[in-house]
Amino acid sequence: MKLIYAPTSPFVRKVMAVALEVGLAGKLEIEFNPASPLQRDPALVDYNPLGKIPALVLDDGSVLFDSPVICEYLAASVGDTALFPAAGPARWAALTQQALGDGLLDAAIANRYETVVRPEATRWPGWTTAQLAKITGALDRIEALAPELQDAVTIGTITLGCALGYLDFRYAHLNWREGRPQAAAWFAAFDERPSMAATRPREHVA
Repeated sequence: MKLIYAPTSPFVRKVMAVALEVGLAGKLEIEFNPASPLQRDPALVDYNPLGKIPALVLDDGSVLFDSPVICEYLAASVGDTALFPAAGPARWAALTQQALGDGLLDAAIANRYETVVRPEATRWPGWTTAQLAKITGALDRIEALAPELQDAVTIGTITLGCALGYLDFRYAHLNWREGRPQAAAWFAAFDERPSMAATRPREHVA
């Protein structure tokens, strides 16, 4: 299997963390792609017509995208039922937590494009305000959920961990831990898991 990858992507991090949790990381061939939001890379579009990472090229040549699909495939391929519990309350909770983390990341990345990629003269402050409100709302929900996240290792907690790690990486100025002691304590412990420690975001060095 080949993973189309960038080390700064929190969605790629989620896939790599799952691969480590289920023992498949060593079977992944890694192919770097920067996946610019402005310039479509023909090589990447061949894998994913949306021009987004991650994408997973299977041994038969078929391609899976994006991170929720890839993560569930990796877990299912080894018969894991912990990261993606069987149908029932635990599954819906894990999938909802995944959606919360992915939504936080969508807002954070959309705002980063607005404030870093878009020319300063055409930036829209209202857009930034709206995205930061989504991030704040998600963080407050994570604080409320923190007691039930303890000792859980699911696609939900992995996604939330990757989302909080991305805020540390790109939004340190937000001081997201302030006023959220339970989320901060949970993340401090969860981020030390081997799968999380090994996948912390870093800039690509050619």
